[in-house]
Amino acid sequence: MEKTIEVDGKKIPLKSTGATVLRYKQQFGKDYFGELLKMTKAIEPMKKNKKMTNLADSDLSLLDFEILYNFIWVLAKTANPTIPEPLEWLDGFDSFPIVEIMPEIEDLLAASIQTKKK
Repeated sequence: MEKTIEVDGKKIPLKSTGATVLRYKQQFGKDYFGELLKMTKAIEPMKKNKKMTNLADSDLSLLDFEILYNFIWVLAKTANPTIPEPLEWLDGFDSFPIVEIMPEIEDLLAASIQTKKK
């Protein structure tokens, strides 16, 4: 699955393939599905509240923004193998509004764990 998002005025192609999970493990040394599960548990309260301002401290303690940055980077790297390492790539943006980007990548993350209907 592929899509393009805009961050800081730049178009960023994102892609999820069968290799995305392995690329994540190779780059970050962490289990993609385990990280996805942690992120899902943290995001669910946000979806219920519909606003970041109403989150309890316990909800925020579950959210690890590094995981979100890592997911976005691996999706971008899958789409464009020439992008630099994560820190260098993120340094290329003046702003990286993760709260606005999260809804944009949900379908790509879901595609990595869903099967296609026949």
